[in-house]
Amino acid sequence: MNNYNQKIANLLGLNEKQVENTLALMEQGATIPFISRYRKEATGSLDEVQIAQIKAEHNKLKEIESRCKAILKSIDSQGKLTDELKTKIEKADSLTELEDLYLPYKKKRKTRASKAREAGLEPLALKLILQKDNDIDSLAESFLNESVENIESALKGARDIIAEQVNEDVQARNRIRNLFGRKAIITTKVLKDKDSIGIKYKDYFDFDEPLTKAPSHRVLAIFRAENEKVIKVDISADKEDAIYSLNKIFVRNNNDSSKQVELAVADAYKRLLKPSIENEVRKELKEKADLEAISVFTKNLRQLLLSPPLGQKRVLALDPGFRTGCKTVCMDAQGNLKHNTTIFPHSGSGAELEAVKTISELVEKYKIEIIAIGNGTASKETERFVKKFKKFSKSDAKIFIVDESGASIYSASKVAREEFPEHDVTVRGAVSIGRRLLDPLAELVKIDPKSIGVGQYQHDVDQAMLKNSLDNVVESCVNVVGVEVNTASKHLLTYVSGLGPRLAQNIVNYRSENGAFKSRKELTKVKAMGKKSFEQSAGFLRIQNAVNPLDNSAVHPEAYYIVEKMAKNLKTDVSTLINDKELQKNIKINNYVDDKVGEATLKDIVGELSKPGRDPRQKFKILEFDETIGSISDLSEGMILPGIITNVTNFGAFVDIGIKTNGLVHVSQLANKYVSNPADVVSVQQHVTVKVQKVDIERKRIQLTMKGIK
Repeated sequence: MNNYNQKIANLLGLNEKQVENTLALMEQGATIPFISRYRKEATGSLDEVQIAQIKAEHNKLKEIESRCKAILKSIDSQGKLTDELKTKIEKADSLTELEDLYLPYKKKRKTRASKAREAGLEPLALKLILQKDNDIDSLAESFLNESVENIESALKGARDIIAEQVNEDVQARNRIRNLFGRKAIITTKVLKDKDSIGIKYKDYFDFDEPLTKAPSHRVLAIFRAENEKVIKVDISADKEDAIYSLNKIFVRNNNDSSKQVELAVADAYKRLLKPSIENEVRKELKEKADLEAISVFTKNLRQLLLSPPLGQKRVLALDPGFRTGCKTVCMDAQGNLKHNTTIFPHSGSGAELEAVKTISELVEKYKIEIIAIGNGTASKETERFVKKFKKFSKSDAKIFIVDESGASIYSASKVAREEFPEHDVTVRGAVSIGRRLLDPLAELVKIDPKSIGVGQYQHDVDQAMLKNSLDNVVESCVNVVGVEVNTASKHLLTYVSGLGPRLAQNIVNYRSENGAFKSRKELTKVKAMGKKSFEQSAGFLRIQNAVNPLDNSAVHPEAYYIVEKMAKNLKTDVSTLINDKELQKNIKINNYVDDKVGEATLKDIVGELSKPGRDPRQKFKILEFDETIGSISDLSEGMILPGIITNVTNFGAFVDIGIKTNGLVHVSQLANKYVSNPADVVSVQQHVTVKVQKVDIERKRIQLTMKGIK
């Protein structure tokens, strides 16, 4: 149970020192982004994924050790802990193995076997297990008493005891576990009178598939249908194979006693072992499916959060609506709300003219560069209205359709109320639409990731695991990009390595009371900003126009002395060095290796000098949808359309083609080659060209393909 480092290293294919140093840094309070970026010498340049794996495996081993101690204590308190059993338990390397060893000693509710023991039938069971007696009636007759009225009752009770022993036998459980692992089949049947209510699960009304071939998204769909009481699910291996493999363990003769053991084995499998192993398999299957679904979600979320920002532009944002009108807001280039109103372009010609007048005045007054339109109800109609307005105006403002998933969730949140206490949810929602165009990361971190339109079966997976994984992704993305400390919201600052909600609020408070930060060093004056918090956060915080230009870079303050030494050796200053790429070419990295910093970190530093403070996200690309397509009814098979991928799942990718309903490109239609994992060939926010394969207006389903398009 000890030497976690070696076990983790072997499991992950790392050397023990990498694991030891990584765990030591975590023990000292270092975050994953900090370790990955600024402690490469200690970890051997492990990335965030590897560091997270070390942490996860370490937690698993601690859980096993904790359970081991509890089991040893429980068995010892019963006076049944032998040296041999203790050794087996201490050598167990999984919770499953531990629970198998503990099962015979686990306190149980009243069972058929325990009742049989109370009736004095355990000696009879032990004699039958020896399989030496052929006259079992005479043998059983000697055990009759007030609780055991006849021979059949005696034999049945003895078989119950044997069945429980079979169920608790480690070898037997492993045999059945192995059989299920190789040959189990998942079978589903629709429940009576549920075929119409559960029509969306029609594919699983009468379904079976080898478990080894069942993909995670199908498993989650089946379990959801079962939870909604639409279908019945069974996971089984071949019964004859199972009983045959058990008989090879327990049946050692060919007499009447052996036949009783055979009966007990069959009963043990049907009544105890099969349900127990099925539950195990279900749990493992669910955990595996959860991990895969969460993995898909985290990849999508990362791609979405790192979507190219449009940058600082003056925006007019519209949250479309028919009856209630279009909530309209104007924002400056920093995303500050300057004006809000409501227009009614879809309420008749008079209202449309009034809306045109209003938009014209706002565009001119606030020097609007961008018009952002949410993609919800009335989006297409609002886009047509705005394009009509542009025809009759001198405005050269560009029009963008923005995915508004989660905007309503944000607008009703505590975060939104704190930002705009004097405005209602409609204004907040429109602001969110505009801001997420300027900087997706800064705005989307305010919204529960489950509400922003990516992922698959996110409401069916383990919610604690999902939240932890998504929080890690958000933290990673925020720190990859870096945060401008003088303009960042409290919510964005919360995700900076080493900060959290309290320090984020303290930074905002300090900013309000003292004005903009002039240097990273000034951060140490923030209330509760200790040495460790500063160490963990400083490298990810940016200060534009600081006296020291390194304060607007990813170079950590602890390494400033190196850059200063580089500049001195080149007979220049830091500012000149940063702006002179020819000078940078003369830096000889090996001259600056010391006991604190190695080659890996020095390469990062030199790389940062060539692009200090530059946003690592890609450049914003404009996508124009086909203007002739306004709704699903405008589609026909064979149409070739531009689109943008909004979600990637294990079974394909969903594509926005400019209408309310997204289309699905099945995994088999993603490329002119075999694709096993959609994420290998497509990503969220990727611009694509698709062809319409099939349109189901009634079910609002669009099948698309990316194959055979020139």
